[in-house]
Amino acid sequence: MPKQECIAMLLAGGQGSRLGSLTRNIAKPAVSFCGKYRIIDFSLSNCANSNINTVGVLTQYKPFLLNSYIGMGSAWNLDNPFGGVHILPPFVGEHELSWYKGTGNAIFQNLKFINFYDPDYVLIISGDHIYKMNYLSMLNYHKEKGSDITISTIEVPWAEVSRFGIVTINEDGKITKFTEKIPNPDSNLASMGIYVFNWAILKQALLDDEQDPRSEKDFGKNIIPKQIELGKKLYAYKFQGYWRDVGTIESYYKANMEFLDGEEAFSLFDPTQRVFSNEDILPPQYIGPTAIIQNSLISNGCVVLGEVSHSILAPGAYVGEGATVKNSILLPQAKVNSHAKINKTIVGESAKVLSDCLIGLEAEAVVRQAGITVIEDHYVLGKGSVIRAGSNLYSAL
Repeated sequence: MPKQECIAMLLAGGQGSRLGSLTRNIAKPAVSFCGKYRIIDFSLSNCANSNINTVGVLTQYKPFLLNSYIGMGSAWNLDNPFGGVHILPPFVGEHELSWYKGTGNAIFQNLKFINFYDPDYVLIISGDHIYKMNYLSMLNYHKEKGSDITISTIEVPWAEVSRFGIVTINEDGKITKFTEKIPNPDSNLASMGIYVFNWAILKQALLDDEQDPRSEKDFGKNIIPKQIELGKKLYAYKFQGYWRDVGTIESYYKANMEFLDGEEAFSLFDPTQRVFSNEDILPPQYIGPTAIIQNSLISNGCVVLGEVSHSILAPGAYVGEGATVKNSILLPQAKVNSHAKINKTIVGESAKVLSDCLIGLEAEAVVRQAGITVIEDHYVLGKGSVIRAGSNLYSAL
């Protein structure tokens, strides 16, 4: 096996509990995004576009859909004989099945996988963020600085700093402090959860962390601050592009709409840095003779017979005759039947809104205050139901 300069370890085991009913049945990285994609597509596409062709994907929470979606990585051109994509779930060790206890422990449990490739550098990324990034630019910065660990960072609004790990740097970009999710940090430079480690540094850091009974086995809370204490050289790589953590219903909805409006998000139509997906092969979209569509993204396999405005329809979605879909997101195979009217609603995968339902049709000020209505995957909303804006509909099972 040829030696790899850099391999990627993609953390994709998160439950994503803040996404509520959207992740009751699937892992967060597998959630549909912006029509034809799933959230994990963005990190995998970044690897492909950065010529990083060995990727370990660490899964844990309800992984079936995610595992089957990734497959051998061929959709992202990562199915090569000298690396490729490897699904790395927790496994039975010498004594017992050991679930991943934190981001650090997840990598620790796969040290043998990394040792097999014996890389010079290990890129650690997450499968639940929306962004385009050339990881090789970050790796080159890491080498230029002679860094032991490099953290990709982005400036965030001061009102949101408590949601992130925050780094403090000197004039050369060297990290002098790392604080994890505290109310009043002295910087608004947030960690993106993307790290480049020298492999020898990472290995020793993980071995040491496993021996610490007080550690939560987490990069942000434990491993990174400890390496600063030990005097290792950590540098911040300042990322300038679009990046979103879609960890809540509100941020997920907002990010989808940013791509629809084209105000802040990057272009999905740029052929030089494509976002790949393992979308099902479906027939072309069908737009009926009385359909009205305005400012919307309509994926393959969709059938639109009614009115769709400022909305995103994932593959296989259906809008019946006389139905109205506004400011909404229909996930794969979702159906809004005839004469139903929905506004500011996320309709889950294979969920059905039966005829004559009314969702989120209060006065605009009420809808804006109440938030987003979410319908869980496979849920069937009975004919003629009237649902207030901001409701969360899910089955009892």
